[in-house]
Parts: sequence; structure tokens; C-alpha cells
Amino acid sequence: MNWKNEWKPLAWIVAIFLTFFYLPINSPRLTGAVIEALALAKWYAREHVILCLIPAFFIAGAISVFVSQASVMKYLGAKANKFLSYGVASVSGTILAVCSCTVLPLFAGIYRMGAGLGPATAFLYSGPAINVLAIVLTARVLGIELGIARAIGAIVFSVVIGLTMHFIYRKEEAEKIDAQIGMPEPEQKRPLWQNGIYFGLMVTILVFANWGKPDESSGIWHIIYSYKWIITSIASLGFGLILIGWFKLSKIPVIITAFATTAVALAFPETPLLAFSAGVLGLSLILSRSKGESGDWFSQTWDFTKQILPLLLGGVLIAGLLLGRPGQEGLIPSQWIASLVGGNSLASNLFASVVGAFMYFATLTEIPILKGLIGNGMGKGPALALLLAGPALSLPNMLVIRSVMGTKKTIVFVSLVIIMSTITGIIYGTFF
Repeated sequence: MNWKNEWKPLAWIVAIFLTFFYLPINSPRLTGAVIEALALAKWYAREHVILCLIPAFFIAGAISVFVSQASVMKYLGAKANKFLSYGVASVSGTILAVCSCTVLPLFAGIYRMGAGLGPATAFLYSGPAINVLAIVLTARVLGIELGIARAIGAIVFSVVIGLTMHFIYRKEEAEKIDAQIGMPEPEQKRPLWQNGIYFGLMVTILVFANWGKPDESSGIWHIIYSYKWIITSIASLGFGLILIGWFKLSKIPVIITAFATTAVALAFPETPLLAFSAGVLGLSLILSRSKGESGDWFSQTWDFTKQILPLLLGGVLIAGLLLGRPGQEGLIPSQWIASLVGGNSLASNLFASVVGAFMYFATLTEIPILKGLIGNGMGKGPALALLLAGPALSLPNMLVIRSVMGTKKTIVFVSLVIIMSTITGIIYGTFF
């Protein structure tokens, strides 16, 4: 037997054996951490999978089928105009308002279609980081200076990270450009404006179905929240008409799905998730039985789901086990974290960046968490470092990124976010 090829499996077996052999099963902290892991996974399944991830999977699948590779390369390819490509990628979060996990299917879709590594990673960072509502709420709850610093930092980060990734892997990007030269422009079945409306309606459904309830009972954000399901329903109606008129899906199944979704919404008005689930199920059944491009759309959507969802749920379980839910305890005591993020030292900013990068933050949840940490002595520099690293990254997010662009690129991307967040936190903490 050649032990050179067997030492890794042996090491894993020994490590797992010793873990279970010495497992402190009666420890209250371990028991609590396991409960927190399951509770976080349950919360994630209820709040994010149906409303966030499934629409994102459908959008990613649609990108793979209905957006030509030449179009992606024109605007986001390695050879595209840098001002245009990074400009589009860096402000995408103002439209999407998604979390670090929801952006992953969209990132995977454009990256596989030929987007350059630089614009793709700029989009990957900016999608969850540049969230208008989160930035406004940061300014109102944590202070105008921190809100402005977060907005400027997130936009600058997305461009700098993208340019740096492109520079580091410039030889690989040059090879990609060479491979893309001379590719014929595929025939478009629909004009650009139709595809634009089609994707716009899907993004509208994704954004407004997930519009969070603001703390205040008045103002523009509360008004939008009050009408979120009406807006989502109107967008869904338009989406259904497009499927019939432009995508030539059979009228009867689409109409039956529309009526079934409406009936569920009227029967359970306090639980809009049920109606949304009925619509998703109906669309899935229709597309799975379709042929041609509609069937391809469902196949691509299912491929993204198989690849990404298990990694996300596994990552959420690990994150919950180690860090717990907001306000709760995991294996790592929250007192340790609070005690290590005081002041404005290199260590405190680096620690805040690393914890932020690995912890899972749903959209807007980072703000109340930070408010509590600042109340316990967290410095302003580490607070900004966590804001810049946290929403854009998480352990589940990293696992999926690795499956899309490989281990080395993932390590470089995560390291750039952590290093830049740390440096920015130190500079901000020095002046404020």
C-alpha cells in the first residue's frame, strides 16, 4: 500500500474518531450550540430559501439560457470596457438588496457565462454590501458618519477587489479573452427590451418579496413594506403574461397556477409564504414538463439548486454551531468577541473583520448586532470593519464560492475583503 496517497483519509478518520471519543456530550455549551445550529438552519429555511434563494436560482437559470454569452462578455467580460463593467457591477447592490447567500446563484450564472473575474467578483461583493436600505438604517441607528463610511467603503471595495482579482489572475484572464475572440453572436429569439422587462420583473419579485419591516411605523420604507405583496403580485401577474405571450408556455397551466396562488393568498392572508410557495411550485411543474428553452431554463435552475443549496445549509449549520444566532451563544462565547473588538488596534479590527467574514448575517441583521456590541464597548473602527466584511461574506457563502471558482481564488477573494476591511477600520477609527 502506498501510504503517501492514504495519509489524508487516515488523518480525517483519526480526527473524526477523536472528536467523537472526547465529545463532551453533557456540556451545556455544546448542547446549546447544537440547538443554536439547528435553530439557525430552521430560521434560514423559513426566511430565506423560498423567498430569497428559489427566485435567485430561477434568475440564475434564466441568465444561463436567455442571456447570450456574447452579451455577458460585452458588458462584464474580461475584455469589456473597464468603466462600464465595474460601474455596473459595483452598484448592483442598490437594485438587488440581497444577502451574501442570495447573490451566489446570480454570481455563478454570470461567471459561467463568461464574465471576467474582476467584474464578477466586484458584483459578488457589491450585491449584498451596497444595500440602500441597510446603509440608510446604519446611518440612522449607528450614526451618519458610519453610514456614509459604509456606503463609500462598499463601493470602493467592490471596484478595488475586482481590479485586484483581475490583476492577480491577469494571465488566466488573458487566456479567457483569447478563447472568446471570434465567438459568433448567437441568434436572439427576443429583442433586448423584452428580455429586460422579463428579468426586471423577476428582480422585482425577488426584492419586494423580501422587503423587511422597518423599525418605524411611518416613512417611505414603511409605505413600501405595507404594499410589498401588492407590488409582488402585480409583478407576478406581468411575469405570467410574459410567459404566455413571449415564451409561448401553455395558457391553461399558467392560468391554473395563477388562480391557485390567488386562492391560497385569499384563504391564508396572514401567511403570504404559502401563496408564494404555490406560485413557485406551479412554475416549477410547468417548466419541468416543457421542452425547448423553457425546459432548459428549469434544468439550469435545478443544476444551480443542487450545487449551491446543500453547501449553504451545511455552512449555516456550522456557523450556528460556532457563533450561534444574533443574541444567542454558540461554541464561541459572545463575551470573547465583545472583549476583543474594543479600541482601534490592528488586532481588534482584524478580529472584527474575520468574525464578520465567517458569521452569517441576513439582510439588516448586522445593524442591531453592532448596536449591541457598540453598547458593550466595541470601537468605531472595528464596527466599520465588521460592516464591510460581514454582509458580503459568510461561511456558507465561502463554501459555494469555492465550488464556483476554486479554492485559491476563494482564499484570495476572502483575504482581500478581510485585509481591506481591517485597514479601513483602522483609518476610520483613527479619525472618528
